Amino acid sequence: MRRRAEPGVPVPLLVPAVLAVAFLVLPLVGLVVRTPWGELGPQLTSPAVGQALRLSLVSATAATGLSLVLGVPLAWVLARSRARGRSVLRALVTVPLVLPPVVGGVALFLVLGRQGIVGRWLDQALDVTIPFTTTAVVIAETFVAMPFLVISVEGALRAADARFEDAAATLGADRWTTFRRVTLPLVAPGIAAGAVLCWARALGEFGATITFAGNFPGTTQTMPLAVYLALQQDPDAAIVLSLVLLVVSVATLLLLRDRWLSRPGAAA
Repeated sequence: MRRRAEPGVPVPLLVPAVLAVAFLVLPLVGLVVRTPWGELGPQLTSPAVGQALRLSLVSATAATGLSLVLGVPLAWVLARSRARGRSVLRALVTVPLVLPPVVGGVALFLVLGRQGIVGRWLDQALDVTIPFTTTAVVIAETFVAMPFLVISVEGALRAADARFEDAAATLGADRWTTFRRVTLPLVAPGIAAGAVLCWARALGEFGATITFAGNFPGTTQTMPLAVYLALQQDPDAAIVLSLVLLVVSVATLLLLRDRWLSRPGAAA
């Protein structure tokens, strides 16, 4: 049977689509074109850029680890438990996805600041101050990035075949053993995808970090904050840091492509 030729794209759709591609891609092309390639090495090895790179990688990794410890159990509760109010809980968990990051930073300050709901007790009882420290960077990044992990893992749990868990329960395994030995291996790809997306989001966090942690070189100045500062003082350094973030973003999309962007029967 002869395969019918696919219809072409209508001009009324093609023109705005081309304009949309140009609008989204040209700024990225401009960043690559304007990159001072001859100074790339010295810029990346300069003390200020090196500090921002190290702090960003460490804090994003720590935020991802914390998100895994807290977010995977939360995703299981949302996907598997029958507790009342799950829809409300899911809505609250996903609020950081749509909340302006600066507002998130203010909210963290009101809870963990020296006069905050919890921060006041930490300061008075334990002499612990969180804002404007590296710990504050990790907390701010976790706050904005964890929902990405939770959504990814919850989706993987809902798509997983529950019959394997039922079979484990029939054979006498308790809920914890079933979770460790059956559920986690089943949703491991979803956890990995969520962790990668969470890490990338944490690496690019700006608003909550600068509000809750400040912008102190070597302590709280991550790459996005360094870009903001360098743009006023050293544009070449700002371009180099922006290029690093762009590479990370593209690499993240490539890692997640097979899971989220491809479809059965799509071209490779």
